[in-house]
Amino acid sequence: MNERLKEWKDPAVLLTSLGIAGIGDFIYLVAINIIVYQMTGSAAAVAGLWIIGPIVNILTKFWTGSFIDYRSKKAVIIATYLLRAGFIALIPFAPNIVGIYMILVCLSVAKSFFGPSSVTYTTMLVPKLKRKRFNSIRSVTSSGAFIIGPAIGGTLILLSSIHMTLWINAVFFVIAAALLTRLPEKEEIDQEKIPSLTFSQVKSDFTAVNQFISKNKYIAFIYLGFILVMIFSFAMDAQEVVFTQRVIGLSEVDYSLLISITGIGSVSGGILLSVFSSKFSLRMMIVLGVLMTAVGYVIYAFSWSFLSITIGFLILGFFNVFMSAGISTFYQNNIPVSLMGRVTSIFQLLQSGLQVIFILGIGILADVISLRITIIALAVIMLLSAFVFSYFVFKPQRAEFYQEEEADNEVLV
Repeated sequence: MNERLKEWKDPAVLLTSLGIAGIGDFIYLVAINIIVYQMTGSAAAVAGLWIIGPIVNILTKFWTGSFIDYRSKKAVIIATYLLRAGFIALIPFAPNIVGIYMILVCLSVAKSFFGPSSVTYTTMLVPKLKRKRFNSIRSVTSSGAFIIGPAIGGTLILLSSIHMTLWINAVFFVIAAALLTRLPEKEEIDQEKIPSLTFSQVKSDFTAVNQFISKNKYIAFIYLGFILVMIFSFAMDAQEVVFTQRVIGLSEVDYSLLISITGIGSVSGGILLSVFSSKFSLRMMIVLGVLMTAVGYVIYAFSWSFLSITIGFLILGFFNVFMSAGISTFYQNNIPVSLMGRVTSIFQLLQSGLQVIFILGIGILADVISLRITIIALAVIMLLSAFVFSYFVFKPQRAEFYQEEEADNEVLV
């Protein structure tokens, strides 16, 4: 038992660091929405907050992977935490909305480095046998942050002020960075061999990623297929507030309760999967997660009351954990660490571009037709896409991509 606990010591520290940072993200989200609305009184200005991240990703993901793959991933993560702490602490001093948006752009740039570097460092730190359970627990911490973060943010604002809340928020990221300093450095970086970040270097890295994708078409197909399926959910989430309040007729209190229930569903699914992850094959996790999440969105699209929409949200919240943990493990097991930063950046670049297009397109479509029909169409297309995606995941001749070392004989196939 002691040996087993020792093996989980470093992954546990990483999970704690990621969890604290996740809570910090949601505290910041609550505070910044209130600040922007108080300064402008404009719903459009608040909505603009949601478009900054994808746009910054489009502008930065061309070269972030080239920067990350040749440097210490642990050091990059710590730097992104400290930069985010610094920028969040500066928000109260912003003189106007332009200053706040400039700080938000800087925050988004820092976060664009965090994603690829954290995925790569996690893959290096966590052994293959432990990744499925690690990703399951990671989903619990993410869902927990989704519930706890806004609650802490709201409480801090009530007890102190928005500015004090943001300064306390910055401390969360400093603590997350301090925890990471206790973890081992998993790579040896020769500073003299780090290439300059030039156009030719970025072009060369794009070529390397393209060669990898060409040689590993199935891996790329599955991950890109997953991104395409999830784009539909992102488009529906962007219209969630309007749909639940204007179409279904829920109040703001109902909507807040609905979000909390979804979070509880995610935490429940994550706990169950963390305990029984060895009983589910990787393919089962991915397929069950994708299909049932899509079913949850279909129920949501056809909902007419608080009860029906709650059922849909509970289902998608519960099974979203299976999907995210499964696809994360598949990705970590099949993408080489030496290329992971660049490959992740390219995939995220494509994802951000699609998100922007879908958000704008669905917004226009909802005005031209109706929001109810638009959401139903998206949910049905997502479900059909999930069935096609699942077919390719379960193809017998592709089983090698889902193999796990020392797999349990009782695993559900």
